[in-house]
Amino acid sequence: MTHTPTDRPATRAGGALVPVLAFTGIVVAVMQTLLVPVVKDLPQLLSTEPGNATWVITSTLLSGAVTTPVAGRLGDLYGKRRMLVLSLTAMVVGALVSALTSDLLTMVAGRTLQGFAMSAIPLGIGLMRDTLPREKLGSAMALMSSSMGVGGSLALPAAALVAQHTDWHALFYGAAGLGVLCIVLTLLVVPESPTLAQGTFDVLGAIGLSAGLVLFLLPITKGSDWGWASGTTLGLFAASAVVLVLWGVMELRLKAPLVDLRTTASPAVLLTNLASIMVGFSFLVVSLVLPQLLQLPESTGYGLGESMVVAGVLMAPLGLTMMFTTPVYARLSAKYGPKVTLILGMLLIAIGYGAGLGLMNAPWQSLVITVILGPGIGLAYSSLPALIIGAVPASETGAAGGLNTLMRSIGAAVSSAVIGMVLANTANDVNGVAVPTMQGFRVSFLIATGAMATGLLIALFLPRARPPHDARRRLPDRPELTNAAERSLPL
Repeated sequence: MTHTPTDRPATRAGGALVPVLAFTGIVVAVMQTLLVPVVKDLPQLLSTEPGNATWVITSTLLSGAVTTPVAGRLGDLYGKRRMLVLSLTAMVVGALVSALTSDLLTMVAGRTLQGFAMSAIPLGIGLMRDTLPREKLGSAMALMSSSMGVGGSLALPAAALVAQHTDWHALFYGAAGLGVLCIVLTLLVVPESPTLAQGTFDVLGAIGLSAGLVLFLLPITKGSDWGWASGTTLGLFAASAVVLVLWGVMELRLKAPLVDLRTTASPAVLLTNLASIMVGFSFLVVSLVLPQLLQLPESTGYGLGESMVVAGVLMAPLGLTMMFTTPVYARLSAKYGPKVTLILGMLLIAIGYGAGLGLMNAPWQSLVITVILGPGIGLAYSSLPALIIGAVPASETGAAGGLNTLMRSIGAAVSSAVIGMVLANTANDVNGVAVPTMQGFRVSFLIATGAMATGLLIALFLPRARPPHDARRRLPDRPELTNAAERSLPL
């Protein structure tokens, strides 16, 4: 195993490191909501059935979920910067493939490659951990973690504007251009991590985890189309359980597993990951509900009759407030710890959705909802990586961060399935078209409030987290770390 030079200082990173990594995180997150403005038109645009068109969205979700923990472990072993550039390259190739086709299968292939870039967020957090001094680490990780939500929110108005006035393929050309810019900036500004783990890559573990995740997420994303009680859905869930159990048994027997399940099972990591599922679930609800409510015609009696672009603009404060919450999080976390900021963020999310039950009657009320939810989601997202990194050794930050991002993705996938089912089952048939009802919107917000109540209960049992710079005290128990890795921790 080749390691970085022992004299490489942790503070070598320049002042542009954090903005570049955060910008990269925002660009990567755009892939999740890039097609939201045209999702209802995809069957016509791709000349296919509505059920088939959903694969354009599902494929990105699945590939992102599968590759994130794998890329995190590869980053720990061979360099996080290297894996970041590779994941961005896959995104650019996928965007160009999608830009040049209107064929369903080719489009799905391109969208699958775009999902690979989701690993950039945990890799970026790991790079910050490995290269920044501790006084800059808290706010930097908060900004990087929040970029997942910021990018998804800010993409809505921009993508809507492009889709409304140009050919929809321009969305992919724009994504490819942004990806190339991120690669160039990363190569120019971001140093390679001086902290590398020893060992080999667990190929069988990667295959087992990937298979288990696909078998689990596939029926979640397609269950409403196939039927939740259908043999296909239940069979895939059962197969997923078997594969993941066998994978877990195998991982526990390996000296260098893909995921250290013993570390993952510790209360701090386990409870943080469970809370992450709840946060990921709740974040997506507002993105699924408000744009539809805003764009429904006023003739329905409750629709707000706004255009695609106006709806996107009204959703933008969600991402902006998340971004502006980052410095507030840094101060609160430094004083009270990330557990307290996570709880505070979840409280704000619960309040936002609770208040939203009665704030669906005018466009300005959507702004109120997003301005409450944004800071809450920002605080919650910012707290999660600090809790994880404070609980794992430096050599496992990539894999542990990737697993935490995966938990948020699982929460989002479950949210999409549950809210989609609620809106479908409460919809009215208007001239052969299923139109969501106000009842469905309110039930969706009520479910999101319940998810946050569950997350709050989980967060209350979290042990008090040690800050990331305390990791050195645990290094004597981690013989696989090199002296170079020990000296490079941001202390």
